[in-house]
Amino acid sequence: MNEQNNPTSSHPIIQVQELRKDFGYLQALSGVSFNLNKGDFLTIFGPNGAGKTTLIKILTGLMRPTSGSAIIDGFDALEGNSMLRSRIGVISHATCLYPDLTALENLLFYAKLYGLDDPEERANESISASGLQLRRHDPVRIYSRGMQQRLAIARATLHDPSVLFLDEPFTGLDLTATNGLKNKLHDLHKDKRTLIMTTHDISCGLEMCDKVAIQNKGKFLFLESIDRIDRESFETLYTETLEK
Repeated sequence: MNEQNNPTSSHPIIQVQELRKDFGYLQALSGVSFNLNKGDFLTIFGPNGAGKTTLIKILTGLMRPTSGSAIIDGFDALEGNSMLRSRIGVISHATCLYPDLTALENLLFYAKLYGLDDPEERANESISASGLQLRRHDPVRIYSRGMQQRLAIARATLHDPSVLFLDEPFTGLDLTATNGLKNKLHDLHKDKRTLIMTTHDISCGLEMCDKVAIQNKGKFLFLESIDRIDRESFETLYTETLEK
């Protein structure tokens, strides 16, 4: 496995060491280790069953590992620290929105959950930034898939997290919605947020990140900076790496 760390930062914002997760005889993670600096964007590629979602669940406090450690923005991700939850946001193909509530009601709920000052103002600002202000009083169940994903991004970034996790965020999106999500992720990255994304979409995944990992059978088989790989031949590299 290859890896290049940014020499300008002596304190990575994410430090993962030998994460392992067993489900009985099944080993979903078998020793994943990596560091990310503030502002890094890591895309993780891998087939179904590679352990990508398990990794995200552990790093976001939704699942405990069998062994290993994970420090995110100075907090132990394995302790379920409430301060850590205020530092991270999570976006996946499941939007975590309440379909019978309006967009405004959804974001008000999350704003209060995070204990934000002026929750209504913050909710309205996030809705406007998502381009949904004219639909803020409509129930989410009548939103298109793309609109729901835009609102999910607003939900995940409402509390201004320093680290954002994205688990297969392009699932079910049409071309227009995909391009909109890519633009939003570009803006979030430009704001120096640290992002970790899993995806099967090689084109989208390579377009935005500055680090690339290939995960299979619970391990990182490859980890490298984007400027040290040939994007045109990455699909071949991906296939060859999985066959080793």
